Amino acid sequence: MSFIEPTGRQGVTDYRAPQVKGDTWLAVVAGIEDEVVQYFMVSARCGCFMQAARSLNVRATQLRKQLALLEERLQRSLFNFQGSALTLSRDGQQLHAQLTSLARERQLPVVEQPIIRLAVAESILHDILGRDLVSLLRRNASLRLDIISLDSDLALQTITADVVLWLTADDLPKPAPSFATSKPLRLARLDYLPHIAKRYSRVTARPDSVDDLADFLLVQWQQDRQVDSFRPWNTLVDERLAGVVQLHSYELMLEMIRCSACIGLLPAYMSRYDRGLIALPGLFAEPMQRQVWLAVNADSREQSEVQMLVELIHNTFRERRDWFES
Repeated sequence: MSFIEPTGRQGVTDYRAPQVKGDTWLAVVAGIEDEVVQYFMVSARCGCFMQAARSLNVRATQLRKQLALLEERLQRSLFNFQGSALTLSRDGQQLHAQLTSLARERQLPVVEQPIIRLAVAESILHDILGRDLVSLLRRNASLRLDIISLDSDLALQTITADVVLWLTADDLPKPAPSFATSKPLRLARLDYLPHIAKRYSRVTARPDSVDDLADFLLVQWQQDRQVDSFRPWNTLVDERLAGVVQLHSYELMLEMIRCSACIGLLPAYMSRYDRGLIALPGLFAEPMQRQVWLAVNADSREQSEVQMLVELIHNTFRERRDWFES
């Protein structure tokens, strides 16, 4: 499928100009700009304009425009569509061979991308930020992103990152990262409640008090044992002589609650994240809460990639603000 549109004239299909041939063709190929060569070679390798644009971190419209100009310049059709697959035409294969032979003499520039380090609380990464991060990477395949899971206060104070998203038990951003950052910004307050899967709990049989929990298996994520504001729940779990599962995996804890009739402590927004789970309010008189904080490394906050990540985080929390309203 060519980008060059044919024109009909008296029943004869013609193109806008005759094809470039012979030595002129070789001269034109040698004069193609490095950026355009990259667009062509990556598109040929990927077999998909959208994937090529992601790999190059450019807009698909920009890539296709440059390839259309290249076809017009060479006066040849370079690509065909076979079903949904993008392939090179005969002229495209010839151009690819010529560019490959020139590759040793002409080193195409590789734009090195900076490594952006995101340190984030595991539950926030899994429940709130994960899907939007996947969307970001789908649009920007050339990113170099290092995601660090914060599993303890000690980890928060020993890592170095460009963007940090962490949880505290009170209204102050302490503990905080040990390196210089922008002023920490509170993004949300999270309330925590015991949860159970709907399919394992009829309305008439749901627990109404702490004593009623004696008939249920409890599951606890080990990281929650460190949280002072979870004292009511942790005390209950510690007093149990039977019927307790301790886990180091957040995802496995969620799976236990979904599939094993367990009750576990989760953020109150969880029923919005997973419609199969339901909160059990009113079991504890004392509220259990945590605060979500965001800070940016003072040395890298001006980098465009860091700013893009920070903007994504702000947008994610704005879009889900109803999750955090009591």
